[in-house]
Amino acid sequence: MVSLNEADTCRLHVTPRLRAAGWEEPPHALAEQQTYTAGRVRIIGGKAVRGERKRVDYFLLYTRDYALAVVESKPEDAPVGSGLQQSKGYAEDRDLKFAFATNGHWIIEFDFLTGTETSLDAFPTPDALFARLQAAQGLSDAEASRLLTPSHHAPEAQPRYYQEIVINRALREILQGRRRCLVCMATGTGKTLVAFQICWKLWNARWSRDGTRERKPRILFLADRNLLVDDPKDKHFAPFGEARWKIEGGRVSKSREIYFATYQAIAEDKSRPGLYRQYPPDFFDLIIVDECHRGSARDQSQWREILEWFEPAYQLGMTATPLREDNRDTYAYFGNPIYTYSLRQGIEDGFLAPYRVHRVVTDVDATGWRPSRDELDRFGRPIPDEHYETKDFERIIALKARTQAVARHLTDFMRRTDRWAKTIVFCVDQEHALAMRQALTNLNQDLVAKHPHYVERVTSREGDRGRALLSRFQEPDEPTPVILTTSQMLTTGVDAPTCKNVVLVRVINAMTEFKQIIGRGTRMREDYGKTWFNIIDYTGSATARFADPDFDGFPEAMDLTEIDAQGRETGSHDLDPIAIEAVEPGGAAPGEPGIGDGADGTGPTPPLKYYVDGGQVQIIAHVVSELDDDGNQLRVIQYTDYTAAQIRTLFRTPDALAADWADPVKREAILDQLNRRGIAFSRLAEAAGHADADPLDLLCHLAFQRPLRTRRERAEHLRKNQPDFFDQFSAVARGILDALLDQYTEHGPDEFRIPHALQVPPIAVHGNPMEIADLFGGPVAMRQAVNRLQTLLYAEIGNR
Repeated sequence: MVSLNEADTCRLHVTPRLRAAGWEEPPHALAEQQTYTAGRVRIIGGKAVRGERKRVDYFLLYTRDYALAVVESKPEDAPVGSGLQQSKGYAEDRDLKFAFATNGHWIIEFDFLTGTETSLDAFPTPDALFARLQAAQGLSDAEASRLLTPSHHAPEAQPRYYQEIVINRALREILQGRRRCLVCMATGTGKTLVAFQICWKLWNARWSRDGTRERKPRILFLADRNLLVDDPKDKHFAPFGEARWKIEGGRVSKSREIYFATYQAIAEDKSRPGLYRQYPPDFFDLIIVDECHRGSARDQSQWREILEWFEPAYQLGMTATPLREDNRDTYAYFGNPIYTYSLRQGIEDGFLAPYRVHRVVTDVDATGWRPSRDELDRFGRPIPDEHYETKDFERIIALKARTQAVARHLTDFMRRTDRWAKTIVFCVDQEHALAMRQALTNLNQDLVAKHPHYVERVTSREGDRGRALLSRFQEPDEPTPVILTTSQMLTTGVDAPTCKNVVLVRVINAMTEFKQIIGRGTRMREDYGKTWFNIIDYTGSATARFADPDFDGFPEAMDLTEIDAQGRETGSHDLDPIAIEAVEPGGAAPGEPGIGDGADGTGPTPPLKYYVDGGQVQIIAHVVSELDDDGNQLRVIQYTDYTAAQIRTLFRTPDALAADWADPVKREAILDQLNRRGIAFSRLAEAAGHADADPLDLLCHLAFQRPLRTRRERAEHLRKNQPDFFDQFSAVARGILDALLDQYTEHGPDEFRIPHALQVPPIAVHGNPMEIADLFGGPVAMRQAVNRLQTLLYAEIGNR
């Protein structure tokens, strides 16, 4: 009797048994063959390739919005419990408390609530399973009913699996009386959608903080910028219709239910008392604090007064950054997060775009800059004789040549890649953003003449015009603006899904801000060709932050580029995806306070700045970094040293490497391993200065200090010392083998690939590959001859 495969087992046994237990009787449902991740995007050869999605055989849904369990099915003849570990993994991902495995005949259940594994004769019914969950979590019937309130369903905005987890956890905590909660979700993972769904469910459930059901709750959505308030109000929260009200301009309304405000609009300042005091302390049932890490919970903040005034309200903080020293007050106020979804996890699941980091170094950033004796600036002021570094540029010293070099390099980069790729350039202050805009405009005159808004500055000084330009930049169908220069205005809250280049021309000291800036590019828009993006780093900020042990989302790939005074590239080196620079010359120390224009005009006054219009700026550097053996610390090494270290992790001796290299099949495996580690022989030979060396000799030389041998030396040694090998073939066949050695001498061991090697002159004059194979006695004999040729070619390495 033939056993059923997995698909037939599901169709003939598992699905009928689930139906018999009531899992297809409304409102309960079966969700079969469901994927819940998007598949990680990897950048291979400059193209994005999706990995596999996580797929579950069955989700058991108590209601359309509330899953209870995972069922993993295996073929009919599978051993008992063989799918349980897999099922448990899926359940943990989805925060579900029940996991089942079956082959259609036996059923194994794992209960996360009790830690027990049980053999069952039948699947539990929906009501029985939910009753166990309700009892374990201490939910009353009223709380359970509100928890199951339907979500708002829109085809284009269905919650992802981790968003469902946050929504359900937050609802349960609020319903059970937890007055302060914190959610930590990476930028671009949909905090606003989560906030909306929480509000929608509580609003429709007629929940209120005092437990009455006579009215719908009054909810306040707080943020620190109009952009962070207007966008959610007008888009995500639109289904609330007339229930919405924005508190601004000193106007107070108490007749609505969903309120929006910036801290600044309702806080106390020098000219007025706090507008928030016009609302009774118990007016709001729930306050959602978006980007709460930006200061709302600091002990000395005026914004903290608002939250304390509305102390009776339930308060939900939303942040993108895990606990760090610079946001410790936030965590002290709200408590530990009820759920964390990191940048790393978002990239791994395929919901966030990976990125490639380009480290571009000017000479003044690498070595610093010092004025000549008695040098004067643009306004005739003597420049203090100090040593100025990256952290000083555009704050104390404005070097026009540096700005021009950066603008020229960025323009050339976009010419090579995509001149219409949406790009945000983060500058030191508004003045620097203006200078950068002017430089980029002049370097792109051909496009600016036809599209006047190709390059624009967006800072607080642009006011409504700037917001209009930003709105156009955010729209995928709007071709311009393409490049926005800014200082700090666009670090948070800007949903620009088609942004493909994030450019750093100012030092980013805080990890919190760095993550927010990266978030400008992490959103996916595959329908517009946006599946990954570039971080172009002119200050070392990105590489310094990647070295921080608290960083949780390493880049897909990195490279280092050197540019000259004209912004032209003088060298480019790919870095391994896991290799990150730990130290950059001229970089600011982590945690060093930056001096700038605050939130584009609201911060401290910048110090006196000197303007240097002359001079030359050029580029130097060739740095690669790698994680140590423990995967914790980073050390700076050369590309050649990095390659040597990788080889020594794969092979203990040069003879072991040579033995595998001589076998064409094993050599392919070695090349594949090296390719995955970012090692390409063309770049390696250039970096080592040995373009004519055989790849094996180059690897052994770098890793084990073996003497180098050129490809020509290897070929001549083989011809001289292995005459018996050639003599066994006909004159024509010997000529073909000799030609293969010539091709190898010229281009390397890739020339031994069959049939490619047979399709180029002079070998191709002997006919097609089959006709050439006949000269050796057939395809098998020919392949054996070519393989033996390679074995002999590399046989001598172990004796040197």
